[in-house]
Amino acid sequence: MRGLRRRAAVALAGLLTLATAATGCGIRPTSVPVDAGPAPSRVPCEVPDNAIAPQFEGVTIQVQLVCGAQLVTAQRSVRIAENRGAQDRLRFAQTLLDELIAQPSGDEKDAGFTTEVKGPLTVTAARSNDPAGTLRLSRAPESLSALALSQLVCTYAENMPSAPGTQQVVLGGPGEDPARGYTCTAEMKSRPDSAATLGEIPRPSRT
Repeated sequence: MRGLRRRAAVALAGLLTLATAATGCGIRPTSVPVDAGPAPSRVPCEVPDNAIAPQFEGVTIQVQLVCGAQLVTAQRSVRIAENRGAQDRLRFAQTLLDELIAQPSGDEKDAGFTTEVKGPLTVTAARSNDPAGTLRLSRAPESLSALALSQLVCTYAENMPSAPGTQQVVLGGPGEDPARGYTCTAEMKSRPDSAATLGEIPRPSRT
């Protein structure tokens, strides 16, 4: 009996010694679990090349989708004429918009892609006093979420900028407010949930 008591006393003394040593090393004991936060995202953000099947007489376009809290380029195959003249520009703009609204494919979802652009949303031609290259949306651009607007701006700026050699697109809404220039920047791609970068209001194409 005395032997058991002695062993218990020795074990208790050992535990107290360990606790004292841990406290002396700056390690404070805690009785509650520690929340280390969510695990970092490891989505690949890359779709296999064989998942993009070109359509007959179609073209491969690039749209900006959300992946890993950033904008990442995704390729889509669409059936549209390659001629992007004045008559086809509006149709091409609507095609890009439709691709942004469409839910990602199975391969894109597996790679971590999502989209924040929601329909119904259409694009119309510029008004007579709008700057050249203006695209008018059925909803005011500023009414879209920051993510959706960033997707739209960078997709349009990279496929059909308002002026060659720029990363800017001129967008307006259905109301009487003037169109504004939006610039697709590296910061917009890395932090698409931030406010869009506004450019100067371009001068009207004609008075």
